[in-house]
Amino acid sequence: MTDIIIRACRERQAWVDYLLDRLPGATVVYDTTRNAMNTFLEALRVAGDRPVIHMEDDVLLAKGFVCKAESVIGERPETAIQFFSMRKRDIQVGSRWEPGGTFLAGLCFYLPAGMSERLLRFDWPRREEHPTGLDLLVADFLRANKERYWLHVPNLAQHRFGKSLIDSRRSRYRQSLTFEDPDE
Repeated sequence: MTDIIIRACRERQAWVDYLLDRLPGATVVYDTTRNAMNTFLEALRVAGDRPVIHMEDDVLLAKGFVCKAESVIGERPETAIQFFSMRKRDIQVGSRWEPGGTFLAGLCFYLPAGMSERLLRFDWPRREEHPTGLDLLVADFLRANKERYWLHVPNLAQHRFGKSLIDSRRSRYRQSLTFEDPDE
């Protein structure tokens, strides 16, 4: 099974418990600095050179998430895979290759062996401009390396309804248009 790292905030422990019930053996990296980017960088350190599914604590999973995700990863183990999206094209086009620079959302995605380490070493010039933009970091990394990613539809993860702890001005309705069969 592919390793899973959950980036979490202590005040969301009930959601972390939900994930751990469904993802035995997952590793939890808690936010200790009230900074999503620092937590992501720590998750990348924990991942090392292993292939890893990275996810946030405010995710709802599709039933059979592990089997479904492993199947998708098994078809493309050497590429980044996005398991959450809010794009209208998801309904019209379905699963597809996307240019790396379009990578968006840090809710639930897969990085192949070595990519977490490479991301950690990436000299990202926009960090001051986007201090919580971990998805922008991934997008810029993929663009700089001329890599595409696979966007999987239907999405295997859904964003929980609610206020963002990163930025309370963000919409509470950050929802996938293709997510189905929640494991509640």
